[in-house]
Amino acid sequence: MKPSPHFRGPSLILLGIVHILLFAAGLVAAAVLRHGAPYVNPFADAETVRAFFQQNPTAVRVSSFFLFASAVPLGIFAVTMVSRLRFMGVRAAGTNIALFGGLTAANALIFSGLFGWVLSAPDIPASVPLVRALALLSFLFGGPAYAAGFGLLAAGVSITSYFSRLLPRWLVVLGMVVAVAGEFSTLSLIAYPANFLLPITRYLGFIWLMWAAVKLTRHNRPGHVVNVANAA
Repeated sequence: MKPSPHFRGPSLILLGIVHILLFAAGLVAAAVLRHGAPYVNPFADAETVRAFFQQNPTAVRVSSFFLFASAVPLGIFAVTMVSRLRFMGVRAAGTNIALFGGLTAANALIFSGLFGWVLSAPDIPASVPLVRALALLSFLFGGPAYAAGFGLLAAGVSITSYFSRLLPRWLVVLGMVVAVAGEFSTLSLIAYPANFLLPITRYLGFIWLMWAAVKLTRHNRPGHVVNVANAA
């Protein structure tokens, strides 16, 4: 009897680790290169924001590079995750929602990193209105836009995996918490206090992403969903 084919594609676990490490590297680099200077809130006084970017161009440039770089493994992760779910027999709209969300989150990080990099360029900090606009754009892409996209990725994977019995219930619940936090974080566009949901989405999202990668990597046979359903 011909053996069943195995899924062929990048390692979800490795992609998740690389994404998280690149993001963490950006945080560490920014903290070290600022030499103790506190990060400025993009909604702070305009002159304070301008002075921050003028005084810390290297920290901004390097951290923006790592943020931009972290988008690449996240995008590949989303595509690979959806491909794996379809390989295992999942045929639901949730996979398309997850793909849309994952690519949205990856593209949001790309734009956030690029806008941040522009802020490190010479002469840009000389213009207060330009710095204000670029800082807000970098925040909006790296904050609400990323969180909304990642929330859809978590929701799409979690819901389809729950009905297909591919993920444990606790991990599905965690994914839905991330999804709800991500979508409600968009309220920060009209109510600043909702910003507290952004780090919840990001850091709980890291935990969900890695555990989902580990659990789904264990399923490496086509039609796994059908087999589970027949065995129930």
